[in-house]
Amino acid sequence: MHRDESDQHRSSNELAPLPSDESDEDEWVEAERTQFSALVLPGLLFLLTVFTVLWAGAYQTNTNPLVGPWNFLVDDPGSLWRGIPFAATLLGILVTHEFGHYLLSRLHGVPTSLPLFVPGLPHFVGTFGAIIRMRAPLTDRRALFDIGVAGPIAGFVVAVIALVIGLRLSTVVPIQTSYGIHLGEPLLLQFASWVVIGPLSPTADVVLHPIGFAAWFGLFITSLNLLPIGQLDGGHVAYALWGERQRSVAVAFVPILLLFGWLGWKGWFLWVGLVGIMGLAHPPVLNPDRELGGTRVLVGWIALAIFALTFSWEPFILR
Repeated sequence: MHRDESDQHRSSNELAPLPSDESDEDEWVEAERTQFSALVLPGLLFLLTVFTVLWAGAYQTNTNPLVGPWNFLVDDPGSLWRGIPFAATLLGILVTHEFGHYLLSRLHGVPTSLPLFVPGLPHFVGTFGAIIRMRAPLTDRRALFDIGVAGPIAGFVVAVIALVIGLRLSTVVPIQTSYGIHLGEPLLLQFASWVVIGPLSPTADVVLHPIGFAAWFGLFITSLNLLPIGQLDGGHVAYALWGERQRSVAVAFVPILLLFGWLGWKGWFLWVGLVGIMGLAHPPVLNPDRELGGTRVLVGWIALAIFALTFSWEPFILR
C-alpha cells in the first residue's frame, strides 16, 4: 500500500495545505512528542524502577511476614537504603544487558530507543526488566546476531562478578526444616559455590547475600532471554545461526518447558503462553544470505554454553 502525493491527482475537494504557521506548530508538537518518548519517558521509567527495586531490596530485610511492603516502607522510610546492595547489583546487570543491545544497534546503524525499564511490585525484585524498540528492520544476519548476543553476554559478565562477591558475603547455615521458597541451582552457581565457599556438607545450606541473590536473578533472566524462541535474544541468535531451522528448535522447546512446568515450577506454563503470543518463529531479515563468519559462530556457541550454565529447570522450589 502506498500514498500518492502528486499534485496532478489531487481533486478540488481535497484539503489545501496548512498555512505555514500551523505547519510549524505541528512540527513543534511532533518534536516535543519525540523528545518526550526518546529521553523523558526512558528517564522517568528508569527512576521509577530504581525506586521499586530499592524498595524490593529493602523489603527483603523484613523479618516480620505479617508486614506488607507498603506498611514496611511507611513505618520505616529510612530502611529503604538497606536495599542499595541488591538494587545496585540487579540494576547494574540489567543496565549492562540493555546497553549491550543499544550500543551494537548503534554500531550497525539501526535506529534504537533508549532502554525502557518496567517497574514492578516490591514483593520480589521490583522490576519486570526492560525493552528496547528498534525503529528500522535489521539489514542482515550479522547485525541480528551482534545485537541479539551482546546483551546476554554483557549482562552475564557482570552477573558472574557479582555472584563471586555475593557468595563471599553469604552465610552457611544448617538446613532449615521449615517450609519456604528455595532457589534453584544452575550449574554455574554450583561450581561458583564450590570454588568460593567450598564443599558443603549434606546438612548445610547457603543463605545468599542480597548481592548474591541479585546475581542469581541476573543469571535467571539471562537464561530466559537465551531461550531460542521468537524474538527473545536467544531467538535472534538462533535465527542468525540456523535460519529457518530456528522455528523447529523453538517448537521442540515448548513441550520440554511444559514438562518442566508439570514436574516443578508452574511459571513455565505462563512463560510458554507469553512466548506463544509473541510467536515461536523469528521474522526474517532483509539480507538472510550474508555469512556470519567463524568468529560469530564461535560466539554463538559460547552463548549456548552460557544458557546451559545459567538454566535451572526448577528455579523456585517450595519445600
